[in-house]
Amino acid sequence: MHEMSIAEGVLGIIEEAARREGIRAVRAVRLEIGQLAAVETQALRFCFESVVRGSIAEGARLEIEETPGQAWCFRCCAS
Repeated sequence: MHEMSIAEGVLGIIEEAARREGIRAVRAVRLEIGQLAAVETQALRFCFESVVRGSIAEGARLEIEETPGQAWCFRCCAS
């Protein structure tokens, strides 16, 4: 389940930005996830709730925007 490592990475980014900017609490986190990213959004939500317990982001609302997939052809360079 790579969603756990994604959630942990997101928390690391949040904590780093909070230290740098002097933020004491995070209320919402917005992510864009492409449809071809192979990320299960429900699993990510579950993992996020687990990893933020006891952190600056505990209780933060996780907003996920799923963006459409896009491909590129190596042979003809068309997208």
